[in-house]
Amino acid sequence: MLAGLGAAGGPADESTFRRAFALVSADALDAVLVTALGDLVQVLTHADPEDKADAYAQLGVSLIYRPQRRLVEATAKPGHNMCKGSVSEGGLEPPCPFGALAPQASASAYSATRTGLGPEGWAGLTIANKGTVRRRSLPTRTSPVPPSGCERCDDGEMTDNVSAEGIRPTAAQDEVASLASDLIRIDTSNPGDHSGPGERAAAEYVAGLLADAGLEAKIFESHEKRSSVVARVEGTDPSRDALLIHGHLDVVPADAADWRVHPFSGEIAENCVWGRGAVDMKDMNAMILAVLRQRLREGRRPARDLVVAFVADEEAGGSWGARWLVDNHPEQFEGVTEAIGEVGGFSVTIGGKRLYLLQTAEKGMAWMRLTARGTAGHGSMINSENAVTELAEAIARLGRHEWPVRETEAAFAFARHASEALGVAFDPSDPAAVVAKLGPIAKMVGATLTNTANPTMLSAGYKVNVIPQVASAQVDGRFLPGYEDEFFREIDALIGPGISREQVHHDIAVETSFDGDLVTAMARALAAEDPQGEMVPYCLSGGTDAKSFARLGIRCFGFAPLRLPAGLDFAGMFHGVDERVPVSALQFGVRVLDNFLDLC
Repeated sequence: MLAGLGAAGGPADESTFRRAFALVSADALDAVLVTALGDLVQVLTHADPEDKADAYAQLGVSLIYRPQRRLVEATAKPGHNMCKGSVSEGGLEPPCPFGALAPQASASAYSATRTGLGPEGWAGLTIANKGTVRRRSLPTRTSPVPPSGCERCDDGEMTDNVSAEGIRPTAAQDEVASLASDLIRIDTSNPGDHSGPGERAAAEYVAGLLADAGLEAKIFESHEKRSSVVARVEGTDPSRDALLIHGHLDVVPADAADWRVHPFSGEIAENCVWGRGAVDMKDMNAMILAVLRQRLREGRRPARDLVVAFVADEEAGGSWGARWLVDNHPEQFEGVTEAIGEVGGFSVTIGGKRLYLLQTAEKGMAWMRLTARGTAGHGSMINSENAVTELAEAIARLGRHEWPVRETEAAFAFARHASEALGVAFDPSDPAAVVAKLGPIAKMVGATLTNTANPTMLSAGYKVNVIPQVASAQVDGRFLPGYEDEFFREIDALIGPGISREQVHHDIAVETSFDGDLVTAMARALAAEDPQGEMVPYCLSGGTDAKSFARLGIRCFGFAPLRLPAGLDFAGMFHGVDERVPVSALQFGVRVLDNFLDLC
């Protein structure tokens, strides 16, 4: 049951709505708590909950901000005394604008409203490899309904009352931004080892959302806290091959000092969802969840089986996520022949025309450690066998090397489409000339015309007056499909015989053709929402979990559809500062994915 209370001051514009929570008096807050008839309290307010978040927390209440509906949902902890009491000013550390939960609160803060936990987890939830499992409540999101006589505020407009007998499921478009925000608030930073928080909390959150919609989900834990979720939706035609839809739960670390907002706040502001993972790739995770939940509620099954996987460790190569699942639980992907995941389906505006980039290829990975060995000695003496000097010279040659252009089907196809959009002739001997005219996206697609190798880390010495015996560097190498052998030959020639090379992480390049029924279904789904757009193939300069799933013979595409503003530097958002995704793009993606599942 819900209790609603209008904020003091009556209706207000958006700027007033986003003022500090101090506008809502302690008496009004207490009144809301007193009139609550259950665990969930919904406050109709024109105030930002940031300044009162701590006060709510002291009363045993967690806040969830719903800017599209102009609501603050306050979830009380079970058994907490919700009696009238004094409320003091407070803040949230680290700062989470708009009342977003602090990262450390993340998923567990949502557990208050969940009921029905059995000995093996929530109904519809299966915990795999139970020997390593750590039980905890799963977060949930339900469609809140006011009691009879209360009106619901949605996007600032009053709507018809909704009775408890006529609960309507939250539409995918309505909840996708909130789901993305929730996922961002769960810190899943992956520093490349097991020292981070891991993906367990996010996996439980995702599994809980799927279980709420009646879908059995399995959580697999490859290492403590390193968790992945897999579920299968049965299609109506068992004769058809299955489709895999996959996303990764981990994100790269972020330094809050560099950001305009806290990177794990999940703030929704300026019509965007902000935070680490907003484009890589908790946006797609949210879209998948929103679409699946609505379709499951409505009983709309796809024609073919769907396997959905939300995996760990992609940002460190996937050894503890997709690769671990492929190696240890290939049965989870039985019957799967095709897959969609990141990074593709997003729009770029070239020459005034929107092109939607379908990822049909991605470069291979060669993370390398280069080591020079010399003679240790006193820093004041001449030393012709200085390991630091030897390494620095090799790294300089490698870093300044201009790699030759090599033709691949996906990269050159994109260059031809870009030339058409710009109204210029395509010169296959100089595709870089077209790429140079593309604006911010050029740094992503430009790297798909050549192999690349970027020095990223250096290590040598322990004291300024000691010449070290050993110096090492790490290099991020990426090779084009079909050019791996040439890449390593050129690397060895550049670094020279005095430098040893070892692999830190190596993975394959992936490429498929721009044709077939699945490609047609993606193009039709996009055209239904954007008739003026055009889907074109491209090659990704980075890597995805497609590398792992391709080992099972699965044909992989990058298709996470987003219609983006022409001026947005989308490529710069990946692993960048102030990562964000427009709410309208998420809603567009939900509509496209839903249509795609009907067509594929």
